[in-house]
Amino acid sequence: MHRGEFSKPYLAFDLGAESGRAVLAHFHSGVLTTEEVHRFPNEPVEYSGSLHWDVARLWCEMRKALTKLEDFELGGIGVDAWGVDYALLGERGELLQNPYHYRDRRTVGVMAEVFRKVPKEEIYATTGIQFMPINTLYQLFAAKRDTPTILSAAWRLLTIPDLFHYWLTGRAVCEFTNATTTQLVNPITRTWAAELMRRLDLPSRLPAEIVEPGSVIGTLLPDVARNSSLLGTPVIAPASHDTGSAVAAIDARNGTAFLSSGTWSLLGTELDAPVLTNQVLRMNFSNEGGVNGTTRLLKNVMGLWMLQCCRQSWTSQGQLYDHRELMEMASREPSFRHLVDPDDESFLLPADMPKTIDLFCRKTQQPAPSTPGAYVRTVLESLAFKYRVVLHNLEQVTGTSIARIRIIGGGSKNRLLNQFTANATGRQVVAGPAEATALGNIGIQMLATGCVSSLPEVRAIIDRSFPTEIFKPMEPGKWDHEAERFQQYSEIAYV
Repeated sequence: MHRGEFSKPYLAFDLGAESGRAVLAHFHSGVLTTEEVHRFPNEPVEYSGSLHWDVARLWCEMRKALTKLEDFELGGIGVDAWGVDYALLGERGELLQNPYHYRDRRTVGVMAEVFRKVPKEEIYATTGIQFMPINTLYQLFAAKRDTPTILSAAWRLLTIPDLFHYWLTGRAVCEFTNATTTQLVNPITRTWAAELMRRLDLPSRLPAEIVEPGSVIGTLLPDVARNSSLLGTPVIAPASHDTGSAVAAIDARNGTAFLSSGTWSLLGTELDAPVLTNQVLRMNFSNEGGVNGTTRLLKNVMGLWMLQCCRQSWTSQGQLYDHRELMEMASREPSFRHLVDPDDESFLLPADMPKTIDLFCRKTQQPAPSTPGAYVRTVLESLAFKYRVVLHNLEQVTGTSIARIRIIGGGSKNRLLNQFTANATGRQVVAGPAEATALGNIGIQMLATGCVSSLPEVRAIIDRSFPTEIFKPMEPGKWDHEAERFQQYSEIAYV
């Protein structure tokens, strides 16, 4: 009998920037199967001029999912979510305010203020994290400036998935992979960078204890389990950063890069240790925490956020297009008419994405797109060229040749972008699984509870349980030629 023949099912809560899901996984005869038991929107709220996450609504939806499973005996529950954002708890464990959304404008200009106190070279040597204004470090610095009373009243700081683990168990901890996205963790000692926080006048007492992925945080609280079969279910910290969980599901080493494709694109590779050289600093790569003591050396790229915003703009004007229609329209448009740098700051929180693309095109003396299909093609081709630049830089800083790219996450279902990525990079692309984040979450739970014995076994189970699709490069000369033009439009400058 294969180990895990009669294992209990596992539950993964996978919270993304647009929606959340509860995914139930069954492991039988060496094969993993999943079913989505509950899906719910994740819509930010804006009030008093600030943008926040509605975490109370998310918690309500998670409780609904648990209600649907009250007759189950689960092997474990784990939560993964996005990075950088945080929650503040008061002395009785109460939530002091709705967590700020990383796209809130309070961090505009904050990095320059921080660098006047601590040079960026010292911050990078301490944390190894890519400089982005959305990082927790700059959010906390803005909070110290704008809302010092709230910060002073706080008893504990948790990242977003850790907040839900706290509400599930009553235990406040910070899981390592998500903690590293704060730019407040030392990747060598795997502890909070307390001295850096003190130099920035940030309360180093606030962050909760760091635990490694695979740690059993506690068991489901009785008032959450409601005397059902769920009582006593272990709550396990997966790689609670969603990209950390996605990478846990696949092998992205020794000549393979991962590309977690969604609202953000995260392109990198898995290493045994952080890389903190001046070259890595100059190229602004992130050394984010991985599972089993690994490091994910990666770069954040704006991702499909641009396309999501375009669709929102068209919908507001009464132009309704589904994903299939937009891809078909884009495939019929001429190639390389309009290229933009996806990482230009103007695309981070635009009032109107199509108009912002028009402005970038005018600034770079290009014609503006004239149809929805042209805008979509602009976004997809530009992302593919950006991946090419990041991949080249990744090879430089690791000294390793990358032969293939493993695209995971929801964006792996975008076949047009997958093909463009293969074309632009000249590398074989292996797409899938789309559910990598939930699968990695579940895989670490299985490992933590002894259902499987090793991370390679987890990855082998996922590989044989979920199919992938291969894309080979086409028209390499044509893409090589246009890459030079993209290079001119891209900032190629590191913060």
